[in-house]
Amino acid sequence: MSPARAAADAFRTLHGRQPEGVWAAPGRVNLIGEHTDYNDGYVLPFALPHRLAAAVSPRQDAALTLATLGSDGRIQQAGPLTLADLRPGRPDGWAAYPAGVAWVLREHGIGGGADVVIAGDVPTGAGLSSSAAIECAVALALRGVAGYDEPDEPRRAEIARWAQRAENEFVGVPTGVLDQTASLCCVAGHVLFLDVRTGEREQVPFDTASTGLRVLVIDTRVKHAHSESGYAERRRGTERAADLLGVPALRDVTPAGLAAALEALPDELRPLVRHVVTENARVLDVVGHLRAGRIAEIGPLLDASHRSMRDDYRISAPELDLAVDTAREAGALGARMTGGGFGGSAIALVRESDQRAVEQAVTTAFARQGLRRPRLFAAVPSAGAGREQLA
Repeated sequence: MSPARAAADAFRTLHGRQPEGVWAAPGRVNLIGEHTDYNDGYVLPFALPHRLAAAVSPRQDAALTLATLGSDGRIQQAGPLTLADLRPGRPDGWAAYPAGVAWVLREHGIGGGADVVIAGDVPTGAGLSSSAAIECAVALALRGVAGYDEPDEPRRAEIARWAQRAENEFVGVPTGVLDQTASLCCVAGHVLFLDVRTGEREQVPFDTASTGLRVLVIDTRVKHAHSESGYAERRRGTERAADLLGVPALRDVTPAGLAAALEALPDELRPLVRHVVTENARVLDVVGHLRAGRIAEIGPLLDASHRSMRDDYRISAPELDLAVDTAREAGALGARMTGGGFGGSAIALVRESDQRAVEQAVTTAFARQGLRRPRLFAAVPSAGAGREQLA
């Protein structure tokens, strides 16, 4: 059953009527460009076929009810919540993500009570941006039932900033805007080349199937407890480094100026800066290869990205390193962790003919280490968020 149908059915079960509409937003994979977004840099994500859907109907009062359908078929509920009483930290937990979106939208004149039921198949805790998918689906849904048309691309980029603000200020997670922009602005068959500073976006063709290649996602199904604190610590470190260097953001440090910049910084900040500067350069190199149709040649850049995140940014984990190393040994052209780090998922660029062998090798390696069986699937660049049509 599709996430949209599941959300609509759960809505009907809970409220005894059909929702006015259903909107859905995808998770994302970041091909390359990790931890560069909050440094005003470059990123290169694409949307997954996995989606989170929000079934919504307006209410006559100024209340918000929230519900989510779990993978076990159980419905969790929150509310009714009075819109005027929404505050950062209230509510918390899973309900903070949709409530935070409602909180931000009210500041932009998009208010009114609503019943919201969420369902989907984006793996949670996998570094595939399930939280951003919730935020973007709910943002479009609340706009939709308030009478707004489906947004054009410039408006989608604005809504992504609203969703980011909900996560930063209401939920309290200091993410960049990569995830929300990918969920709202990606198109099928392409990666989104985003210049975070300027907002300039380019849809770069990424048709792996035509070249006999696949992007294999390896969800390690682990998340280490220091993920959020480690993310925040590294963000503070890069901001401090930019301040010490006298630049608005590390985006302004070029590869040619990297050596001098490192000399000017204390030892503990140098690896962070080296990762951001070299990662931005790798994004540009990958985009150049893709524009030229040389997809297979990006493998070494994926490998270099992982080494940088493992050794300089120090956000990898033993399970991610095992997935990456095993995939490479089994024939992957390149592999790297993706997402915030400390667990979650890795990706591997593999030939279609080698996919089964890589999957088997990774599964066997995890079993030998006594680890939980990883979830593996080939990721197809898919469409961004929008209203769903129910048959």
